[in-house]
Amino acid sequence: MSATKKYEMMILLTEEFNDSELKTWAFNYAKALRKLSASEISVISRGKRDLSYYINNQKKGNFIQINFSSMPKYVDNFSKNLKFDSNVLRFLILNK
Repeated sequence: MSATKKYEMMILLTEEFNDSELKTWAFNYAKALRKLSASEISVISRGKRDLSYYINNQKKGNFIQINFSSMPKYVDNFSKNLKFDSNVLRFLILNK
């Protein structure tokens, strides 16, 4: 069995969310992580920022940071879910 590792995930979302919708979206993904046996989950909103260049015709985006601990096999499954979410412009998952 694999040991758990700590991860930091940065997600860039479309600018269409207001604060309450953004929190709802972020906590729904935190729940999805919990279902995949993740622990020590913390969600941090980094706010709406201008982008250096257009991504999918978007000039602004909302940044969300999620820190968590999980087994590597579950992180791959979770990243596949993010790829198919139309609200996600970009995401990056790093080992801490």
